Amino acid sequence: MKTRKLTFIDLFAGCGGLSEGFLESKGFEGLAHVEWEMPMVNTLRKRLIKKWNHLPIESKKMVIHFDIQKTEQLINGNWDEKTIGKYSKNNHELIIKKGIKGIINRKKIDLIIGGPPCQAYSIAGRAQDKNSMKDDYRNYLFESFVKVVNEFKPSVFVFENVPGLLSAKPGGILVSERIYNAFKEIGYEIREPQMLKKAVYSASDFGVPQKRNRIIIIGIKKSTNLNLESFYKTLDSLKNIEKKKNVYHTISKLPKIIPLNNEQKLNGKKISHKILGDLDIKHHVPRYHNRRDISIFEKWIKLEMNDKPIDQKISFYNKQIKKKSSHAKYRNLEWNKPSPTIVAHLNKDGLMFIHPDLNQARSITIKEAALLQSFPDDYEFEGKQGAAYKMIGNAVPPLMAKNIALAISKILNKK
Repeated sequence: MKTRKLTFIDLFAGCGGLSEGFLESKGFEGLAHVEWEMPMVNTLRKRLIKKWNHLPIESKKMVIHFDIQKTEQLINGNWDEKTIGKYSKNNHELIIKKGIKGIINRKKIDLIIGGPPCQAYSIAGRAQDKNSMKDDYRNYLFESFVKVVNEFKPSVFVFENVPGLLSAKPGGILVSERIYNAFKEIGYEIREPQMLKKAVYSASDFGVPQKRNRIIIIGIKKSTNLNLESFYKTLDSLKNIEKKKNVYHTISKLPKIIPLNNEQKLNGKKISHKILGDLDIKHHVPRYHNRRDISIFEKWIKLEMNDKPIDQKISFYNKQIKKKSSHAKYRNLEWNKPSPTIVAHLNKDGLMFIHPDLNQARSITIKEAALLQSFPDDYEFEGKQGAAYKMIGNAVPPLMAKNIALAISKILNKK
């Protein structure tokens, strides 16, 4: 007998990394995806049409452009005039009137997935904020996730975030304790805060060519007969060290992009590099670098600065830029290793993601960043260059998401 596809709602959907993985597992059907940044919304809508065969009107209904903090309106619709004015151009009338409830049309929701923005939880983010992100509203976006879970009461939910969540303490209370208690109050079980360290997984364990640690909080409805630890044991069984891939496996076959002898202009924009070979690979377009940066990239790789102590890296930067910084600003990828964590900061500069080939002397392209995040080769990103880097850096690697989906479906289908 054919197994029914399990249904899910994706919150904080971004450009669709989590959704893509769950859909690729072949065991799930996405009913609604909520995201508030338009480049991400447009990217996910296009993907649902081109890859997953949804009609344009369907994708517009399913990918909801909305601020999840207005959770009541998101769930039930009945948007007020101010809200309609802000969002109506990008949403379907059904969403405005009936919310997610109208979209799912009384279908059973098996699963809710999502990862609230991680900047308020990340250790790097807290280090750069004068108040350690304690006043950042994003600390409490999990509350909206909880409200949606409480409304649709799925058997299981998956909450993904950075390991820094474990130490984040806005208002003097650990976020992990707030999350644990919030789900407990609505009848869901997750691992206790002191046990959540064991819920941290590396994307590289699932074939993603990247060192990327993430906490995967799985929750189960207490009224079911599900066993929480069985989900984690199944996920653990999918880890395979032999599948680990490196930068070379992932991006070495892309056409080389080398520096021009002199800066040129193309369509009114400065360009610093030219592509050798196939020019039609979407998103494999070099970002502009001035002559100083190109020279620094060449020196950095030639001197093998990645392997030098931190004080030498800082000294190198200060000498080249003639500044007095206490931070190292450069890093190159290495062919024989996984990539370091792809981050949203790529939308500002690529100094920490220098291509490993000395002769190319540049930062990585959108295409390379996407492949290192395990996005399929045919994934297309909408919006400007900066928006594409940001959405890729914020995404859950689809291959990691696929393995999470396989673990969830294996247990739920057994039930």
